[in-house]
Amino acid sequence: MRTVRLGLRANARQFALLVALNALVGGLVGLERSVLPLVGERDFRLASHAAILAFVVAFGGAKAVTNLAAGALADRAGRKRLLVLGWLLALPVPALVALASSWWLIVGANVLLGASQGLAWSMTVVMKIDLAGPARRGLALGLNESAGYLGLAATAFASGALAGSVAPRTVVWAGALVIAAVGTIVAIVFVRDTGGHVAYEQRGHGERRPLPLGTAFAEASLRRPVLRACSQAGLVNNLNDALAWGLAPLYLAAHGASAAQIGAVAAVYPAVWGFLQLGAGWLSDVVGRKPPIVLGMLVQAAGLGLLVAGAGAFAPALAAAALLGVGTALVYPTLIAAISDAAEPQDRASLVGVYRFWRDAGFVVGALVAGFVADALGSGTAIALVAALTGLSGVLVAATPWELRPRRWAVSPTASWPTPPAGLRSGANDE
Repeated sequence: MRTVRLGLRANARQFALLVALNALVGGLVGLERSVLPLVGERDFRLASHAAILAFVVAFGGAKAVTNLAAGALADRAGRKRLLVLGWLLALPVPALVALASSWWLIVGANVLLGASQGLAWSMTVVMKIDLAGPARRGLALGLNESAGYLGLAATAFASGALAGSVAPRTVVWAGALVIAAVGTIVAIVFVRDTGGHVAYEQRGHGERRPLPLGTAFAEASLRRPVLRACSQAGLVNNLNDALAWGLAPLYLAAHGASAAQIGAVAAVYPAVWGFLQLGAGWLSDVVGRKPPIVLGMLVQAAGLGLLVAGAGAFAPALAAAALLGVGTALVYPTLIAAISDAAEPQDRASLVGVYRFWRDAGFVVGALVAGFVADALGSGTAIALVAALTGLSGVLVAATPWELRPRRWAVSPTASWPTPPAGLRSGANDE
């Protein structure tokens, strides 16, 4: 018999393991951040920005659809099974990158990588929410997203630094092989499923069936103003992230930046983002979700504006990356926490999955917009357009009616609940 408790202290060991695992999830995609666009341009002789950014479209489309499926399947298939499947999907990626004879095999590898990220990252998010309980949800998500993006920043910087002496493609596939192998082993051997924590928390709301996926999709996309505002903000956030990932390295290279300088800019953005999420998640627990989201979107817009104003120079690009990181840190964990606040435990995975579908669809929209506008009007115009869209998104959130503080409730160990499932013994809520 294992006592099921909610709270960070009560689940510290498993929570810490999931934090470390998410650093590996982020590190896997970080390998591509500073060098893969240059591989397309230099190794495969691609002249079109839209063709190069096809790998971001493939990644984002696969990740968005998999997020949606993961949210719907989490309760039926189990969190751990989907987490392990996500890591298994990452295992072929290094071989595809290493052996690719055309750019479209690299694009295909990113379909697998996106599906892997959609399952693995989604499940680490949902499992941490399950473990943490409602009172520390923002902090838990700040820790999760911080670990993921600090891992991403570390590998983005390392790949950029190594690209001067090692073939960039070799850096990507060799690093991916190590990370995918370690992540798969950890997920299979050490992670425990958190379905029991969901069942325990749901008793505080009364027993009921989860929302069907179609209903959850409509709720998070259209019907409920707060969820709708979060979904559009998430989409625009990743729209500008797609630009930072796919177009910014090419923009800087066209203005004479070295691979090391591009790697530094590519690393500063997620490093600031990852580090500050530790405080941003906690801040949203204190002041409410809306103010950090609005401020974060406006700061991101300012960062992109500075990138254009700096005309590709290294120092302004570093400052722009830092601003973009600050803004994204305020937004990223807070949006997921806001979705979770509005969801009953039984519906949480589905509603978070819908939100993450829209958020990662931003990769597709951003890559398409940035690629085609850059080809037609230039990279600077594409960046300026995305900056304007980001600012408008923040204004839309500001105009949405919102509770000033997240809804709080406590699980009472003395409440009269139905008999627990076999094999579970409910313990007190320990926040």
